[in-house]
Order: sequence, then C-alpha cells, then structure tokens
Amino acid sequence: MKRRQFITALGAGAAAATIAKPAIAQSMPTLKWRLTASWPKSLDTLYGACETFAKYVSEATDGKFQIQTFAAGEIVPALQVLDAVQNGTVELGHTATYYYIGKDPTWALFCATPFGLNTRQQNAWFYDGDGTKLIADFGKKYNSHCLLMGNTGAQMGGWFRKEIKEPEDLKGLKMRIGGWAGKTLQKLGVVPQQIAGGDIYPALEKGTIDATEWVGPYDDEKLGFYKVAKYYYYPGWWEGGTTQHTLVNLAKWNELPKSYQAILTSAAGYANVEETGKYDARNPQALKRLVAAGTQLRPFSQSVMEACLKASNEVNAETSAANADYKKVWDSIAAFRNDAYLWWQVAEYSYDTFMIRSRTRS
Repeated sequence: MKRRQFITALGAGAAAATIAKPAIAQSMPTLKWRLTASWPKSLDTLYGACETFAKYVSEATDGKFQIQTFAAGEIVPALQVLDAVQNGTVELGHTATYYYIGKDPTWALFCATPFGLNTRQQNAWFYDGDGTKLIADFGKKYNSHCLLMGNTGAQMGGWFRKEIKEPEDLKGLKMRIGGWAGKTLQKLGVVPQQIAGGDIYPALEKGTIDATEWVGPYDDEKLGFYKVAKYYYYPGWWEGGTTQHTLVNLAKWNELPKSYQAILTSAAGYANVEETGKYDARNPQALKRLVAAGTQLRPFSQSVMEACLKASNEVNAETSAANADYKKVWDSIAAFRNDAYLWWQVAEYSYDTFMIRSRTRS
C-alpha cells in the first residue's frame, strides 16, 4: 500500500472508531433498578438467585446497569411482588406466580400445579414449547414481562404434627400450602392457609396451623420446621418442579435497549440453572441431618395420592370450564406432560431406577 493510501485508510479507521464509541455508549445507558423478592435473605437458594442475577447484569454492562435486591418486607410484603411491579413501585420482582391465584388461577400454571411437569419438563416447556409465549401474552394483562429464573426441583410433601395414612386423615387439617394445591386439598377437607415463608414457623409453633410445606430439606432445615413437627412427607405432588420468575414492569422493559433485554434474559437463564443445581447439591446432606435429628420420613400412601389426583383432575376441569386463559395454558401443559413422560419412562426413569437400586454397589 502506498504511504498516502495507508494514511487515508488509517484516518478513516480512526474516524469510524470516534463515531462508534459514542454510539455504543448511547446504547448502554446508566440505570439503577430495584428488585423486590418474595424471600427472606436467609434462603440463600431463592434469594441467592436474585443476587446472582444482579451480579451478572452488572458485570455484563461494566457496571452501567445496577440492580439493588431487596428481601421480602423491605419494600413490600412477600406476597405483593406482582402488585409492586405492575404499578411501578419497583422495576423488578422475583416471585412464585402461584401466589397470585386470587387475581387469576392461570398464574399458578406458570409456577407449579398439582401433578404437572417436573423440573426438566418445565424448562423444556418454557424454552422449546409454548410456555414462554403463553406467559408473555398473559403477563401483559398485568403490565409485566416474565423472565424464567429458578426452579426448586420436586418438592417435599411437608411437615405434619400427625401421621397421614388415609385421605380421611386430611379432613379438618389447617395447612400452610402455597398456590393452587390448596384448591385441590380443600376437596379433601383441608383448610389451606397462604403464609409467606418467614411467617410459617411461628404459625406452626403456636398451633395456628397443623402442617406446612415449603420446599425441601435444605430450605426447610433453615426454617426450623423439624423442631415443631415430627412427620416429613413426600413427594410434594403439587410441585413436581417449581418455577420462579423475575417480573419486569412492562413499560420499563420496553424502554430498554435490545442489548439490555438480552443481558437480563441471559442472566435470568443462568440463575435458573444455578438454583436447581444448588438444591440438587444441598438437599441430600440436609435430609441426612434432619433424619439424624429425629425427623420421621414418610411417603404419602397410594390411597392418598390417588385421592389427590382425582381431586386435582376435578379442579382442572371446573376451572377450565370457567376460565378460557386457564384452559388454554392447562391444555398445553397436559399435552406436553403426557408426551414428555412417554420419553421419560424409556430412558430417564429406567436409568434412575436402576441407579437408585444399585447405588450401594457402584
């Protein structure tokens, strides 16, 4: 290249760099948002997902996009996260959408529903099935954009002061139970109570409730339920996999540059996988500690499971007949679940069953 051509080309490159830098800066504004969670800070799995999310958003934007996280009660109570996001009190909220069945029972289907999808199936439904589109359309009614962000895995059936051997043992039981499962258990005589995580222990200790469920061994141990209830049942048929979401105020979401929208989505996706990993890694040792402390581990009997499934089917049929949104989402889940278990019984279930039986020999 001749000297004059080289200098001309170098000058053009420098000019382009000068133009590009302000353009990049303009596309990455400095933002400070607040996120309110439905969890106490002591739950380093659930609240920890919020911290992971905020950390990666900050790092991906060189600190330009800061998200301050707040535990339940610091801005609004645990069960008012959707309201806070919807009305713009905060830009973001991390929650379990089944807390909002009072607004519309369809919210429960995006979180956990009795005899629904397991964790991997839920992720598949959201990432490659209809889940993301359905919650995007539904969330607009509540001025919210919903980002998949966390799954606890299959939950436990909860803590009881007495043994539950037959469906009749459930009659008259006052039980803290989140979400849509309470509707099913009502058909079997249970009196469901929706109580935020941080308020459950005193209610159980005082006898205001007779039983409670929360998540599983790691979180339940932290909340101390084993100190006031002896029997620990499984499985939590109402939550075969429990998805949490970060709700974003829709107007604020739409104002974001596409790059920031992508960063929020990616950070939420990482937190989604990390949370399940934490539970899978920490639950086994916590379960051992609980049993060593005197916890009585019990499976729900076949008769209890069958009665609950029958009641759940009735609830889904009744609600679908009265609520078009619910029917649309439930039909999608049911069809996806039935196909997913065709595959599960071939490989996943067969492998897991063999490994469980062989774990002391390998």
